[in-house]
Amino acid sequence: QVHLVESGGGSVQAGGSLRLSCAASGNILSANCMGWFRQAPGKQREGVAAIYIGGSNPYYGDSGKGRFLITQDRPKNTVYVQIHSLKPEDTAMYYCAADLCLGRLSTLASDYKYWGTGTQVTVSS
Repeated sequence: QVHLVESGGGSVQAGGSLRLSCAASGNILSANCMGWFRQAPGKQREGVAAIYIGGSNPYYGDSGKGRFLITQDRPKNTVYVQIHSLKPEDTAMYYCAADLCLGRLSTLASDYKYWGTGTQVTVSS
């Protein structure tokens, strides 16, 4: 079992930036990739970005291209996503996920087994 804890969310004004963190613990060897997702009220969960643990070539979903940057601190077992130029439409619960990825990185929620409980991001105009 991999335990994931997100942090860093909050209320910000449009145009600002945030860095969200996801700390992994437990049986980390059960996962080799981590991803960030978000879900706004009444909408489906969408993938933002994914990265292989210890890897250097992240993959961005359509919602994550341009203003999102996924990075990691391997010794801390932590993955980050930095969001620039925040917009009100970025308001959502942001989740991180982990799993054993085979082949290409994915930003499909159904491809991930382990999930955190999320951190809320609210952007005001």
